[in-house]
Amino acid sequence: MTNDPTPMLHATGISKFFPGTIALDDVEITLNRGEIHALLGENGAGKSTLIKCLTGVYRRDGGEITLDGKHVNPQSTNHSQILGIGTVYQEVNLLPNLTVAENLHLGRQPMYGPFVARRAMNAAAKKSLLEFGIDIDPAQPLSDYPVAIQQIVAIARAVEMSGKVLILDEPTASLDLDEVKLLFSVIRQLKARGIAVVFITHFLDQVFEICDRATVLRNGQVVGTRELNQVSQTDIISLMLGRQLEARLQEPKPKSSGTLLLQIKELGKSGMLAPFNLNIHKGEVVGLAGLLGSGRTETANLIFGAVKADFGQLKLHNKHIQINNPRDAVAHGFALCPEDRKTEGIVGDLSVRENIILALQARQGWLRPISRRKVDEIAQHYVRTLDIRLANLEMPIRLLSGGNQQKVLLARWLATDPDFLILDEPTRGIDIGAHSEIIALIGQLQKDGMALLVASSEMEELVTYANRVIVLRDHKQVGELTGAEITSNNIIRAIAAETEHEGIA
Repeated sequence: MTNDPTPMLHATGISKFFPGTIALDDVEITLNRGEIHALLGENGAGKSTLIKCLTGVYRRDGGEITLDGKHVNPQSTNHSQILGIGTVYQEVNLLPNLTVAENLHLGRQPMYGPFVARRAMNAAAKKSLLEFGIDIDPAQPLSDYPVAIQQIVAIARAVEMSGKVLILDEPTASLDLDEVKLLFSVIRQLKARGIAVVFITHFLDQVFEICDRATVLRNGQVVGTRELNQVSQTDIISLMLGRQLEARLQEPKPKSSGTLLLQIKELGKSGMLAPFNLNIHKGEVVGLAGLLGSGRTETANLIFGAVKADFGQLKLHNKHIQINNPRDAVAHGFALCPEDRKTEGIVGDLSVRENIILALQARQGWLRPISRRKVDEIAQHYVRTLDIRLANLEMPIRLLSGGNQQKVLLARWLATDPDFLILDEPTRGIDIGAHSEIIALIGQLQKDGMALLVASSEMEELVTYANRVIVLRDHKQVGELTGAEITSNNIIRAIAAETEHEGIA
């Protein structure tokens, strides 16, 4: 490892704008030689956009990049590799039908006249992989080997082509514990060579195990860079999740009616979510808290039948029910506003009117169409009630702002008059005005006696309206907070597992 104090990479003032959105705002990051640097943040924080600006996928709207002491301006991923910046993604971007050696040397095979020098290529591949402690036959197809080996082949290729900065995007998401250990041994060897490694993950335990420093992004801005041997997981989680709604903490929460609506017993799915129990009462808001990848969305999808559970039982009004798919859930009075409204919620080319009536018409059956007069009446009611800003009901929903799209999704499900409403990240990616209106709507629905399950990465929101908060980590429930226990600090501590021996304060 070199003692050269010059940073391997220094990016300053990096900005990127999309129509109506500031994706990156004056971002600065420094990568030292022989450093493993975590890049952290929730969905939408700007991690992917920053990586794309550093590797030439996006043309940045501001800022400079210095690599190994020289100003650079990557124009494409190929150009960034030539400069010395390589990227390996979670989904290995190699060709499984080719051999390991062919993948390692793709586009730069050693030649013997007009023919590929396969013996030399296999020998070179063997030598490269042995340097990482991997002893395999490079003449075998890549698909013969497990994902961890494929990741390491991708890393070896990126290092040979780049060799200064290596960006690893969720490299351990598909690996088991032994495979993670193998990958970490390779990453530590890269560090010893003086390569700067960017490690993107949502597994904080892994961050603290292997990384030296972490830069945290939130809403397109850097909120802090920390030496990881000087901070705790709680400190990092606080940076990631932030504090934005303190003014609302003084508002009293409505109390639930106490009438049990839904009983969930040992519901789960192998490899996705550990079995959990949950009772939900009328007029109650139950919050789901946890970092990205903790199991919030999986919990919502299992309850709604969007993903079929392997085991577990549900009782509604004290009677056993079976939910195998969303149609069953809707028939029982359930509703779900998904996290990704653009791909799983709205139908972009349909009108606002058609989007609002979609769930109610589906429940009634397409052979029994709702009259145009009734459709207009329902749509206009929710446009007024939710203050949906639009030119007219005929306009395609894709033309609305994110906040108004979210309101249309809420209108779609409220039109079915549900007993139980599941909201997955209901305020993500919307403007401040719509943000406040949706939070106020949650409070009103609660007062009206509706039961709600709200999955959110915004802790302060959960503090303002949740009667109970279920905390998830690593795809299982790890805690429950009620009443006065529901504070931002306690949620953070439960996520970070610092309450294990001392209890919730």
